[in-house]
Amino acid sequence: MHEHEKSDFAIVAGKPTNKTGKPAAESVERRAKTEGNTGQQNTRRAQDRESVSHALDRVRNAVRQRKQGRFTSLLHHVTPQALRTAFYALKRDAAPGVDGVTWRDYEANLDHMVEDLHRRVHSGAYRALPARRRYIPKADGRQRPLAIAALEDKIVQRATVTVLNEIYEEDFLGFSYGFRPGRGQHDALDALAVGIDRRKVNFILDADIRAFFDQVNQDWLIRFVEHRIGDHRIVRLVQKWLKAGVLENGVVLTSEQGTGQGSVISPLLANIYLHYVFDLWANRWRRREARGDMIIVRYADDIIVGFELESDARRFQTDMRRRLEEFSLSLHPEKTRLIEFGRQVADKRSQRGQKRPETFNFLGFTFICGKTRKGKFLLHRKSRRDRMIARLKEVKAELKKRRHQPVLEQGKWLRLVIGGYFAYHAVPTNTRALQAFRNAIVLQWRQTLRRRGQRDRTTVEKMAKLAAIWLPTPKILHPWPERRFFVRHPR
Repeated sequence: MHEHEKSDFAIVAGKPTNKTGKPAAESVERRAKTEGNTGQQNTRRAQDRESVSHALDRVRNAVRQRKQGRFTSLLHHVTPQALRTAFYALKRDAAPGVDGVTWRDYEANLDHMVEDLHRRVHSGAYRALPARRRYIPKADGRQRPLAIAALEDKIVQRATVTVLNEIYEEDFLGFSYGFRPGRGQHDALDALAVGIDRRKVNFILDADIRAFFDQVNQDWLIRFVEHRIGDHRIVRLVQKWLKAGVLENGVVLTSEQGTGQGSVISPLLANIYLHYVFDLWANRWRRREARGDMIIVRYADDIIVGFELESDARRFQTDMRRRLEEFSLSLHPEKTRLIEFGRQVADKRSQRGQKRPETFNFLGFTFICGKTRKGKFLLHRKSRRDRMIARLKEVKAELKKRRHQPVLEQGKWLRLVIGGYFAYHAVPTNTRALQAFRNAIVLQWRQTLRRRGQRDRTTVEKMAKLAAIWLPTPKILHPWPERRFFVRHPR
């Protein structure tokens, strides 16, 4: 063994020998296919999850025991059980990739398909297919490109991500919230709100990385992955997914940049890239360079940094721009903003004869410096107007298609629409926006009903009764940020 290999370490618990062909446990896991026996299928899935959980426990324990070093043996954790578990974690109704295979198609012969996929992955015969390009509209009218992977690529990616998460969850820093197990958008929103309310924040840097998912340098990304992953088979899988390209207008396009936004593996790769490019650097800058207080919240490529001192904010912005450029990234010159924002800012600006503080957007909300009835600072979070308008346009278009459905069916669907919107946006201080969204839906519904015939008599009174029956009324569903934050992150 070479000297540099002695520092590497392998997770060997449960690893099959290299000369035995198929793992010994694999023959034990073979089961006759069940024909419509729901009970046996559920038992099988439960056994798969338990087996995968035990394997991940071994990975997790190894990571906690040794914080440094590289993992040289990981692929054996991508077992048939792990692949089946990954398959059932996928969305049933997701759009198919270039192979045209749907979730239901694959499930019809699942055991055979998984065994064959497992064999190809471990023998090196597995080949990633190009992703299918699809565009979805953004709130600003532009199109967001998505890469829809083939079903088998999704399965292998999800199984691989499940293993890698056990390693990187021990590495990633606390202010990183995007696409991580047990963390969500509201955790990031809570952290930002608590930071602004409890720390000495007078300036906010709203940093926007230009076309991040398209600009990621793949060579740098592989180097970052190899910093912790020494299993060349896992690294080769990542390279296959990056090099597979995208099928658009009948032509396969490949690039040395980008991670294919929309794929299963993309969020983890994005977090790995920004962990090394931004997180570690920003955390070190905060400890060594900042003269005043400083907060950082990152959700994927959405970054908010708060400062006590303007001098710190301007130096950080300059240094951040240089740091990103070293790794093929750049700040968007128009969308990146440094503004005055914080508990004391409104009073200071009033004393200087200036207008109220500017606002900024983060994860679908507009953050506003407000006050309580007693005149104390209160951070307001309001649903972004442009996002609300975009959602209402989508609802209006769908209502047009459903115009001749029975009122019962329309009501059930609109209840789900409003309920889903409220589930995310029903935070304290946002009641007016919730009411405005519901009012707009009621108006659209009435217009739809009145267009079903010239003699329609859907009066305002009748519409109010229908809305009372079917449409949820605004109700705050989320606690105040500090309550949930300090429960989830006790000090």
